[in-house]
Amino acid sequence: MAKKGNRVQVILECTEHKATGQPGTSRYITTKNKKNTPDRMELKKFNPILKKMTVHKEIK
Repeated sequence: MAKKGNRVQVILECTEHKATGQPGTSRYITTKNKKNTPDRMELKKFNPILKKMTVHKEIK
């Protein structure tokens, strides 16, 4: 049976990584409650390629 409710899986991708020109991307998978946060999420997460904390935004 499928789970019910407003909680959905989202993918967070680093915003600063594209500007550097380095290969690869930093992505995280997390869940969010669509009722509480209908707009796109934006979190500070660790980017292992750049070796620092960067802003990660939700992608579709």
